[in-house]
Amino acid sequence: MLELAATPLLALAADRLLGEPPARWHPVVWMGRYLGWAGARLAPRAGAPRVLSDRRVFWGAALTWCAAAAAVFALAWLLQRWLLAQPAWLALPALALCVKPQLSWALLRSEVQAVESALAVSLDAGRERLAWLVSRDVRALDAAAVRESAIESLAENLTDSVVAPLLWFALLGLPGAALYRFANTADAMWGYRGERGGHDWTWAGKWAARADDLLSWLPARITALLLALAALRWPRTLAREAARTPSPNGGWPMAAAALLLGVRLGKPGVYVLNAAGAVPRADDTRRAIVLAGRAAWLAGLACTAVLAAAGGWAPA
Repeated sequence: MLELAATPLLALAADRLLGEPPARWHPVVWMGRYLGWAGARLAPRAGAPRVLSDRRVFWGAALTWCAAAAAVFALAWLLQRWLLAQPAWLALPALALCVKPQLSWALLRSEVQAVESALAVSLDAGRERLAWLVSRDVRALDAAAVRESAIESLAENLTDSVVAPLLWFALLGLPGAALYRFANTADAMWGYRGERGGHDWTWAGKWAARADDLLSWLPARITALLLALAALRWPRTLAREAARTPSPNGGWPMAAAALLLGVRLGKPGVYVLNAAGAVPRADDTRRAIVLAGRAAWLAGLACTAVLAAAGGWAPA
């Protein structure tokens, strides 16, 4: 079914036209609810006497992650198998609609735009809106730091929300995209190095964090390449700048954005990317959104080309 090669582009089009599905029908919301329920039982209460050893907490969380990931993969495989048994005119749009919830470019773009719009009202409004987008403490950030954080989040989440789901779809179909979305959601909810939400995630979140690092390794570097292709030039010091961040993956798209836009990006007290760059201004946020948008569609085109070259990739 060669027609199915167009699924990535149709999924991006559905994302642009339809936005996010209602929460009660959103598979990522279902994943989040399960992870919240399970995490509250796996991660020990911060400051409470320890009942289980660190080793048991780690393996308990790891096995729970694996069981849930296997269930997500299996359910997506069964759904895909049923869809691929249908006529192409039905299978193609239906599969694209199933892939769409695994990516969220339109939502990411609107959230970054909302930060800039809020900054135009006041610094406090910009900080408040940024808190919807990032997990860092925003209370002491000035306007430039708010913009830096928003552009960084745009670049990093371009991997998580667009490139990685499409890449894993191209490789493993709907099960691959769903598995990645589960892993990324688990990392967002469990992958902390200390206390969060009254629980200690030091050991309970290690497996989720490492699994997401592994599944995001290649997509993060491809995202940097796509940003360079979208800008029609290569950021020559990309690898050196990317290595300044503690993340093995996040630094690549963030450093690419900083170098290609010619701006300074950083997290106070942690790292600075392209230190010689200009302080981001409102127009730089707009330029970043345009650049990321081009990269997102390039990702869709690339995955479509891969699927077409493979003859439509339609496993039973």
